[in-house]
Amino acid sequence: MSQERKVAIVTGASQGLGEGIVQAFLARGYRVVGTSRSIKPSDHPDYATVAGDIGDARTGKQVVALALQRFGRIDTLVNNAGIFIASEFTAYSQQQYEDVLRTNLNGFFHITQQAIPAMLQQGSGHIVQITTTLVDAANSKVPSVLASLTKGGLAAATRSLAIEYASRNIRVNAVSPGIIKTPMHPVQNHPVLASLHPLQRMGEVADIAQAVLYLEDAQFVTGEILHVDGGQVAGH
Repeated sequence: MSQERKVAIVTGASQGLGEGIVQAFLARGYRVVGTSRSIKPSDHPDYATVAGDIGDARTGKQVVALALQRFGRIDTLVNNAGIFIASEFTAYSQQQYEDVLRTNLNGFFHITQQAIPAMLQQGSGHIVQITTTLVDAANSKVPSVLASLTKGGLAAATRSLAIEYASRNIRVNAVSPGIIKTPMHPVQNHPVLASLHPLQRMGEVADIAQAVLYLEDAQFVTGEILHVDGGQVAGH
């Protein structure tokens, strides 16, 4: 099979942002490997799936191995998988703490460690994290320390990895969304959620997918945290 077409891996790919990012890459002619706990098998010739817990190191190994076996290369890794729980800090349970760290941090760590060697071997690559604007613009209406703890860690890791691998032609960036219309937000909550953004609307999945593709094309951009948040990070 030809190895000239680019290949992207997307975590948390079964719905919402991940599904939208997968479709955006496929529309570009990329081959894609998607993973999530509940993802279904794919019969698309350019799309392979792996069902598994991204917090488990074995899942990252399996996803990267499948990408290389089936498509021959890895050009882009989008670390989209994440758990978000809005709660008062003292109300978080031990299980919630462990679940959020497992998915948001362990998931990033394990699969990124597996993907980078393939990128180094081919001499190029791009890694994108999906974070949250709450890291930079905390909101008393949305108490979410675990999101800030983990996604803030990803933002810092993005800059660190970008500098570590810049001389070896691997770029590392992040997209920092506001509140996006996905299945995790019931429709009846949309008006209130829209009001949290200066633009007075929620974001669309396409807004985030377009941001990822912008970073994919922006060959002189690395270490960037691109806010796609309806103006939240600028103020209220």
